Amino acid sequence: MKGKVLKKAALGIALGACIATMAPLAMAQSATGAVAGRASAGDQITITNTATGATRTVTVEGNGSYRLTQLPIGDYQLQVKRDGANVGDAVGVNVSLGGTTTVNLGANGGVVNLNAVQVVGSRVVNRVDVRSTESATNVSREELARLPVAQDASSVALLAPGVISGNASNVSGLSFGGSSVAENSVFINGLNVTDFYKRHSFSTAPFDFFQEFQVKTGGYSVEFGRATGGVINAVTRRGGNELQGGVTVTFEPNAWRTAGDDRYYSDGSTNARSSRDGSSFLKTNGWASGPLIEDKLFLFAMYEQRESNSHYTNAGGSSWTKGDGSNGFWGTKLDWNITDNHLLELLAFSDEASSDTSAYAYNWDTGVIGLLDGQRTTESGGKSGSITYTGHFGENFTAKAMYGINRSSSFGRSPADDLCEVVGYENASYGAVYRAMGSPALGCHPGGSVVSHEDERKAKRLDLEWALGDHLLRFGWDHELMTTERFDRYAGPNGRMLTAYGRTSPNQVLDNGTPLPTGVNAYLRARKRAAGGVFDIETSALYAEDIWNVTPSLMLNLGLRVDNFENFDAAGNSYIKLDNLVSPRLGFSWDMKGDGSTKLFGNLGRYYMPVTSIISYNFAGGLTDEYTFYALDGWTPETNPITGAPYMAPIVGAQIGDVDDSYNLSNEPVDRNLDAVHQDEAILGFQQVINQAWSWGVNATYRRMDNAMDDVRINALCGVRHGTLWPIANPGDPLTLWGTTEMGCAQDGWVTIDTSKEGYITVGSNRIVGYSKPKRTYKAVEFQIDRAWDDKWAFNASYLWSKSEGNHEGPVNSDTNYGDTGMVQHWDHPANNERYGDLFNDHRHQIKLRGSYKLNEMWSFGATFTALSGGPITAFGVTWPDENFAVASFTSTGSGGGTGWLCVANCVNPNDGTPWSYTDREYQYSPRGAYGRMPWIYNMGASVTWTLPVEGIDLKARLSVFNVLNAQEEVNVAARYESNPGVRRSTFGTPTNWQSPRYAQLVVTWNF
Repeated sequence: MKGKVLKKAALGIALGACIATMAPLAMAQSATGAVAGRASAGDQITITNTATGATRTVTVEGNGSYRLTQLPIGDYQLQVKRDGANVGDAVGVNVSLGGTTTVNLGANGGVVNLNAVQVVGSRVVNRVDVRSTESATNVSREELARLPVAQDASSVALLAPGVISGNASNVSGLSFGGSSVAENSVFINGLNVTDFYKRHSFSTAPFDFFQEFQVKTGGYSVEFGRATGGVINAVTRRGGNELQGGVTVTFEPNAWRTAGDDRYYSDGSTNARSSRDGSSFLKTNGWASGPLIEDKLFLFAMYEQRESNSHYTNAGGSSWTKGDGSNGFWGTKLDWNITDNHLLELLAFSDEASSDTSAYAYNWDTGVIGLLDGQRTTESGGKSGSITYTGHFGENFTAKAMYGINRSSSFGRSPADDLCEVVGYENASYGAVYRAMGSPALGCHPGGSVVSHEDERKAKRLDLEWALGDHLLRFGWDHELMTTERFDRYAGPNGRMLTAYGRTSPNQVLDNGTPLPTGVNAYLRARKRAAGGVFDIETSALYAEDIWNVTPSLMLNLGLRVDNFENFDAAGNSYIKLDNLVSPRLGFSWDMKGDGSTKLFGNLGRYYMPVTSIISYNFAGGLTDEYTFYALDGWTPETNPITGAPYMAPIVGAQIGDVDDSYNLSNEPVDRNLDAVHQDEAILGFQQVINQAWSWGVNATYRRMDNAMDDVRINALCGVRHGTLWPIANPGDPLTLWGTTEMGCAQDGWVTIDTSKEGYITVGSNRIVGYSKPKRTYKAVEFQIDRAWDDKWAFNASYLWSKSEGNHEGPVNSDTNYGDTGMVQHWDHPANNERYGDLFNDHRHQIKLRGSYKLNEMWSFGATFTALSGGPITAFGVTWPDENFAVASFTSTGSGGGTGWLCVANCVNPNDGTPWSYTDREYQYSPRGAYGRMPWIYNMGASVTWTLPVEGIDLKARLSVFNVLNAQEEVNVAARYESNPGVRRSTFGTPTNWQSPRYAQLVVTWNF
């Protein structure tokens, strides 16, 4: 009898809450889930939400199938009825985010696929989701409470196989499946909160605001688009009939943070000092939920106060900066069950934040903090919200409509903005000189641009579902209007940023093509940059999908999505328009044994990327970006007009060469036949239950991106040299621009050229050349084994072999730390993209482990471990054979991309140090990854949780330690090989970015 009761109680399928590895089927932006299966024809299946009391009923089709879609995630009771009477006992079902819980029922109302499930208390975990065709990882709030995971969505995403951190010094974010960090999308309750200016970041909310996360790494359905990387999908907590509340306090004191290492170059000079950096963090989170009207209206509300303090030195240790932040987050979720078949949801939250920094002079040797140099205030975040209606019309038709607004901002201000210019130095070439001066404050500005930036997204979408026998027909439309209002400039009356450099070679040539004069051993680069305007982007899409159960064991997912993208210039005119972008998606899932224990699945699909607003901002408005070089004739003491502190001001000497204004832009042309960036993907996978606790899986992924969109240097549209154009184009493909007789064309009119063969004429040799065809491929094989939580222990292990290769990373360029999306410098010269090989995000091996163990009712433990093989080390030169022109910056290691050709002979005249003619130079080709690989990166976290062993009191304290081994391994190195032809930079191959040191966190939670 007990066994029968247990089997009947075992119907509550908690997919994702325990497995967190098998791929669920996405439903309408995956803010909900579904229950489906087979039962006796004509029976009625009634499902009741245990938190809210809402019920839904469907009748089993004549073919024995039933579906309940668009269910808010959570716990349910499922009851079978026949002729108006209950059949068997009601059993618990857990609906997870984006998942389809398969429940097959026998004639007596009991579960018939018990061999494929695991009993957890009174519920069952579905080990394999046979209705899924995508690759995804689900992580619930309950699982996160057992693991040492940093409290942010990015750290949750890193639990998934194939997701790594972008480790470039100035390009942050996440890389999914070999993609760059600018190709992902993030959703909260179906609202897109992705930054659309650069696509590096997204709006944030506290950890405790979320109920479950879903990390999609590939194969997502047609309701998802505008991403060629991955998707982070999160759903917030919601209220129910039970009045609940809680308080969580998180401590991260500086005393629990290990000091960073000081790093030095091989000659003993300083690379980066961080041993005196420190920070502390404290946040207090309070929440409450419950019914405003029982069974009808529910509220979840949260407020979180955050206090942060930090202090750090600059790389050379000559300045000391203190940072302070005091910010509050608020968020609320309102649910109104108008009837059992009609639900209205309201989401609102604010992640507005501000921080103040104060910079002081600092003496590293004595440790004395000097006078105040300057202050700066930054603001970020904004208010966001959405309203969502879900209606069930009859048993087989569902409609869902959403309207939402997502806002974010970025402001940077200092009292010195109008009076002082930013002055700095390059540590590698001028650091020794600077420290010999006593490391004084330089200039009277604390640093940073004057920025006023606001982004707003207005999102609308409609999703329709119609269950028709063996088919679930889905249709949808979505529209987004995104507006960027941004103005930025460098500080000071001249709007310049001055950087001091030292001579790096006897024959040094500056970026403007002028040799550094004899006797000038130090110089200034003055960069003047300013832009501004209001820019709109409109995107829309239509999709249709048929989820077809061909047989009880075979499901096909047939989908088609059509996207439209349009960017507007500052005057409101259409600038880039890409429409009728067709994305077919085809997936299958085969329940090989018919019992839900073994699945073979696959997916083929195309995915498109929209154009970021930074492209409109820089190219469809007016951008001033000029470089002027001056001799540095020393330094003179001055008094800071804001703080009264002393500082050293540069003595600006004679100008060296002409102003380089080649990067000034104003409504640059766009290829008349421009194609959108897209990626094709294929996935084939297998999953199998080992027993009721264990399961395993393997899948293979292939991704190919064979086009790019960027600004391309064109100086010979009609085969004759003319002034440089920077059109937005598809390099390596045909390009159509308006040509004129002044440009050397036979007549004014549209001109089409093949940019794989022409468009650029070399300087000196006058050879007409084109650009290599862009290509990026990603191949991966993933193995995974999982042991589901059974109130005692859980374990997950994955190994991923992957290879990412091509000649461009994507819309950012991590090789030279250039993060302006869509302006990656790969196409600033044909030399910069001709190498095919291992790309920056190519980490051949990834191992990820996580587990938790409950010792008793008082103590439990958790651990995570990641091992990641190092990325390739690639050398970048500054010139090109047969070209009397710098194809990359001689001055800055982060500008101009770089070539695969290194000058090895006849680079300079040994008699006087002047450069040899480009016709005499001898070059050696350097493949990508020619200088080996960076070291393996290991990261381990551990946690211990204490629970008050008193019934009725939910009080816990969790101590987590991150980077337990305190590994501070290098994760990126300087890739610029040359400063001038044949002159190797001493910094090449030296680290520029490292792992964060060990730190600890204490989280105390009291729920009531």
